[in-house]
Amino acid sequence: MRLMKKLAAVGLVAGAAAAGSLAVAAPASAAAYNGACGEGYAVVNSAAIGSKGTVFLTYNSSNGYNCAVTVRNSSGSAVRMGVWLATSPSGAWKSDVGNYTTYAGPVYVYGADSCMDWVGEISGTLAERGATNCG
Repeated sequence: MRLMKKLAAVGLVAGAAAAGSLAVAAPASAAAYNGACGEGYAVVNSAAIGSKGTVFLTYNSSNGYNCAVTVRNSSGSAVRMGVWLATSPSGAWKSDVGNYTTYAGPVYVYGADSCMDWVGEISGTLAERGATNCG
């Protein structure tokens, strides 16, 4: 997949493959968007990260920025979590990766009149979307 190749350049895929699966399955219960992007941002897309949580893509129509955040279904001990966001097809990736108990992000990219590439990770399980939410 094109996004996997892009992220391999920054070491995400190798680490995720070593840590767990790359599968994306429907969760038993999806995480709720936590409002981390701030006022004016509305959810425009989301993707389940296995049964572990959800990555949310939001947009603020008043300033043209997209924001992404990865949210766990339930908080607990800190685990590797990440969120990546870029304009498609060749924008610079903005990311937040670390060991978190509840969520990773937010990360912001100006996206008016652009398509977005976005990825969420929880404990080695990824959800990726490419060239979505164009406009």
